[in-house]
Amino acid sequence: MSSTGVSAPPAVQARLLELQAIDDEAARITAHRRRLQSGTDLAAATAEQTALRRTAADERGELEDLRTRIRRFEADVALVEQRMERDRGRLNATSSSKDAQGLEQEIASLVRRRSALEDEELELMEAQEQAEARAAATGTALAAAEERARVLQTDRDDALAGLARDEEDVQARRAALVAELPAPLVALYDRQRTRYGIGAALLARGVSQGSNMALTGADLAEIRAAAPDAVVLDPESGCILVRTDESGL
Repeated sequence: MSSTGVSAPPAVQARLLELQAIDDEAARITAHRRRLQSGTDLAAATAEQTALRRTAADERGELEDLRTRIRRFEADVALVEQRMERDRGRLNATSSSKDAQGLEQEIASLVRRRSALEDEELELMEAQEQAEARAAATGTALAAAEERARVLQTDRDDALAGLARDEEDVQARRAALVAELPAPLVALYDRQRTRYGIGAALLARGVSQGSNMALTGADLAEIRAAAPDAVVLDPESGCILVRTDESGL
């Protein structure tokens, strides 16, 4: 047991338990706020959004590339058909068997070329259809992820707003209580709470609720010898020990 040099009537010292309860409530609010601000659910939803947006961008790029290639094949097919049409006209107009044979061979080559181009174009169109299906699925998944993130963000904002109101209430109650207590007592309480994490605790049946440990016989003897209005400290936790009829002294 350690003497502090601070004194206050036992009833006033007992009110430190109210102050400790208020500070415990404030600590819970702070911890809750930190959990909300670093919430894994919202972080995961945001990461999912980012990944899906990147995928959607890649798929849009793939689709644009396929469409460009298809347009190029369409232009090539149109050019081949123009040449075929020109050669057919020349074939119909020529009277030279040698020229006719050459034109027929060129037309046959152009027919094969057109067929090859159309086959490749068909493959690209099938790839485009598959890419569009993937892009649509990604868009659906992205919309769902954005909605989840929106709901989680709204819920978190609402919860944080509620915590802010609770904190204002706690601070008001603390200020009102502190105004009724002796300044030296509050200063000692705040100093011990800052140092050790707890400012005051009840001594009940020889057990400090600050450390949850039973005091030694020597410590209890010192406390019994202290004046009722003397403020004493727990030798284990460093908090102010509040003595009541339950202290077992």
